[in-house]
Parts: sequence; structure tokens; C-alpha cells
Amino acid sequence: MDAANQLCKLFVGGLNVDTDDDGLRKHFEQYGQLTDCVVVVNKQLQRSRCFGFVTYSSGEEADAAMAARPHVVDGTNVELKRAVAREDAGKPEALAKVKKIFIGGLKDDIEDEHLNDYFSQFGEIEKAEVIAEKETGKKRGFGFVHFTDNDSADKAVVVKFHTINGHKVEVKKALTKQEDKMASVAAEVVTTATGAVSVGATEAIAAVMAAATEVEAMAVVMGAQATEVATATRWEVMVAAMATVTLAVGTASSPLGMGP
Repeated sequence: MDAANQLCKLFVGGLNVDTDDDGLRKHFEQYGQLTDCVVVVNKQLQRSRCFGFVTYSSGEEADAAMAARPHVVDGTNVELKRAVAREDAGKPEALAKVKKIFIGGLKDDIEDEHLNDYFSQFGEIEKAEVIAEKETGKKRGFGFVHFTDNDSADKAVVVKFHTINGHKVEVKKALTKQEDKMASVAAEVVTTATGAVSVGATEAIAAVMAAATEVEAMAVVMGAQATEVATATRWEVMVAAMATVTLAVGTASSPLGMGP
């Protein structure tokens, strides 16, 4: 799927177990024309895995759905975010919810305003900065863009390489060491839970809860400033991993209903 089409596809997590394709479509088609709409089902149990995907005919329609967050489908609060490309799904940063992106490979003729002008197509920008040495003013070849919403950052990193002032630059989510650690934990638990499902529901849920507990413990070590990041990351862990666990549990009654 190319970048333009990827921006049209959204992930819907935490669905009511009784929500089917028609119910999902009925809710999200009010924001635009859907080219695809599916609730992922465990074929063996013929039960919903409590997540799905909706794809709009244009990026503007997908943006409208994102702007209308939070969403309630069939009486259940659901999480809506940009769908991650299959090849990137296993990367730690895929689960990270941040508003800041890193831009590498910047040439000397690229200034703050160039970053601001280019990346404003993805959303409202709080600050754009090209990093330079304090003593000499020499540019270090990278910079950051701070958005006001994490969805704007998600949109910007759908394409790994961008062209600014005729130069190819690399873009990815900017994570602090703490956020990178938490993102790694989140990615690890999704992998662990996926493997555990083949053994049984009990093992899968135990894997999810253990990782969620580790995220909370990390917040204590890092201090109060990390609480918001840890809480959000814990929820990312629960949503992503429990989407897998539900195929083994076969019920909507699970920690997936626990919000941050």
C-alpha cells in the first residue's frame, strides 16, 4: 500500500464483541465514503477479535474521522488511530504515542521555516527547529517538529523519506530514552501474547498483565513526570496485545475494557 492509501486506513481497537462489519460501517461512514470496512474475526471460533479497520476513499475523510475522536460504537468507547503498515507493525515505535518527530539528513540550506512550511500539511505545528551547535552555530544535520496532536506525527511518519528543498530527509518518531524503553516493552508483549495464545488464554493474559505492570513500575522509577507517558503506553500495550488475546478468550470481558 502506498503512502497516500495508508493515510486513508484507520485501526479501530476495543470494539464490542457483538459489533460486526455492518455496525462498524454504519458508525464510520458518517465521516466519508468507505472503500473497505472489516471487523477481524477468529475463524476457528467465529467470534470477533474486538478490533478492525476502516479505509476511506480520501485522506481528508480519514482526517475527519480522526478529528471526531473519541468514538463510541455500539455503546463501547473505541480507540481510533492510523493503521501501521504491515512491515512496520513489529517496530517498537509503532506503538508509541508522541507529538514530536525527528528529521535526519538535513542540509545546511534548510531552516526552521522550511520544516514548518513542509510539515504543516500534516497538522498544526507548535514548534519546528533545526539543531545547531550552541558555540559555533554550525548545523548538526537534524531537527525536530513538535505537533499539537499525536495523529499529525503518525501521519508524517507514514512516509519514511521526504523531500525538502530538493533534499531527501528521513523522518521518524522522536522518542526519549524512557519512551523508547516503554515502546520496546509494548512491542515485546504483543509478540509474547501472540505466541502465548497458541498455548492458551491464561498464559496470554498473564503475559499482557506482566508487561503492563512493568510499564507502571518504570513510571515509579522515572518519577512523576513519566506518569502520563507510562499510562498512555500501558493502554497501548493493553489494546494491541488484547486484540490478539481475545481470539483465545472468545469474550469481550477482559482487561481490554480498562482505560488509562
